Amino acid sequence: MALLLALSAGDARAAALEPFTADYQASYLGMQATGNMKLESAGGNRWKYSLNIRNQLADISQSTVFEEHQGQLRPLSSSDRATALVKKKAVEANYDWTTAQATWSGDVKPDRRGPVKLQPGDMDALLINLAVARDLAAGKPLNYRLVDEGRVRPMRWDVVGKEQISVGGVSKEATKVVRRTDKREMFVWIVPDMPVPARVLQRENGMDTIDLTVRSVR
Repeated sequence: MALLLALSAGDARAAALEPFTADYQASYLGMQATGNMKLESAGGNRWKYSLNIRNQLADISQSTVFEEHQGQLRPLSSSDRATALVKKKAVEANYDWTTAQATWSGDVKPDRRGPVKLQPGDMDALLINLAVARDLAAGKPLNYRLVDEGRVRPMRWDVVGKEQISVGGVSKEATKVVRRTDKREMFVWIVPDMPVPARVLQRENGMDTIDLTVRSVR
């Protein structure tokens, strides 16, 4: 149930990371839900980004601890937990840059536990989406290498235009970006100078599964 969410926007340079907490009006599988995103310092040059979505059907919690290294966001560890109806999943990841290897544990198939050889610039899903908005602001190509659950995959986001979107009752211009695979589409609306996406819409097999609209940022 990995969610690929873009996080921030800034000027033409890489935006400086700053802590935030954002609350969202959410919908999951057509039912009202609560959503929350948070970026907080984990000490030193480390940061923790977390995402939570909850309703009567599901409880989804993801977090990534990362560092900013030579202008790149490097994942150090991540946790992905989800409960949906009677199904549960919990996966932990470790990104060891000393040995340049990534490994996974928990509810993951034996052939997906790694190790996977890491390359400079490799990221997990959450960090790729943090990079999307930073690179969008800098006018860079939105092409990445995702290392997740024993697999390495290229990932590309495309800009599909600009739209007006309401943020706290105020209309703002947002850049709309999309990532498409065979079964999933992820649309993200990014408003300049807002540290979180104004809206995120995930669609699977033509059906809206997750819809997040920001209510407040602090």
